[in-house]
Amino acid sequence: MNTRTEADFTHIDPDLYAKAFQLLDPTPEPIAPAAPAAPAPGPFTPAAPPVRLTGAVEKTLTDALTFLDTHGWAKHRLIHPDGARCSIGALRAAAGARNAAYCDAGNLLLDEARRQHGKRWESIPSWNDSHTGAQVRSVWEAAIRRAHHMNI
Repeated sequence: MNTRTEADFTHIDPDLYAKAFQLLDPTPEPIAPAAPAAPAPGPFTPAAPPVRLTGAVEKTLTDALTFLDTHGWAKHRLIHPDGARCSIGALRAAAGARNAAYCDAGNLLLDEARRQHGKRWESIPSWNDSHTGAQVRSVWEAAIRRAHHMNI
């Protein structure tokens, strides 16, 4: 048996791979420095809840109910001599003009009045004049809640 114990290894230049890659890509792009490490996470802090803006209809209804609470509620007249108003008068005072928010708030209020007191009501004044203060307030509060949930 004839076994060789000598190995005939050729010496390899350690820069051989670097030279080969340089020949393949003669103008390599510079390597960007690594981004700084992010800070270690601290204790959990909950994010602030998102800010919800009050819609024009909700604001008009809320302002009108506040007006009624401040100046008083009236029946059978738009404005009482002592300053109290009926529901439509309070809506007009809160809206400042017969704008879209005024119309939409009135429609929502009348719709809620019909939900609570029957479909026969054709106008806010006729409904307002036929109910007690507590019944009217209940409709106002429900209309405000609906406007809030509808985000209007």
